[in-house]
Amino acid sequence: MYSAAQAPLYEIKANLFKGLAHPARIRVLELLAAAPGTTAPVSYLLAETGLEASHLSQHLATLRKHGVVTSSRTANAVHYTLAHPKIAELLAIARTFLLDTLAGSREQLHLAEQLPDVPASVDEAS
Repeated sequence: MYSAAQAPLYEIKANLFKGLAHPARIRVLELLAAAPGTTAPVSYLLAETGLEASHLSQHLATLRKHGVVTSSRTANAVHYTLAHPKIAELLAIARTFLLDTLAGSREQLHLAEQLPDVPASVDEAS
């Protein structure tokens, strides 16, 4: 297993991934990663995600709770920023991993489709 000294680090990592474990939060992070200076106002995030304000607010709160984003207020606008530049890299690595995995699955499916048909068993023919 792992030692008691290692447990907090594993728990922190697990909580990070729990914080990322929703498609809307991933979309928000990708929008922030692509935004100039990795900063965007809530109005932009609302327009791009199509989420209701209350739902976006809950997702942003979760991302803040897990230390993935930070927020700042300028007059009436709230802006969100990636808490660390490596978050954009983490998203890019995850995308590459998933695309590679899907490509492998597509190749396996193609190979399986090329297999000869299996003759029907005696039971199926009855």
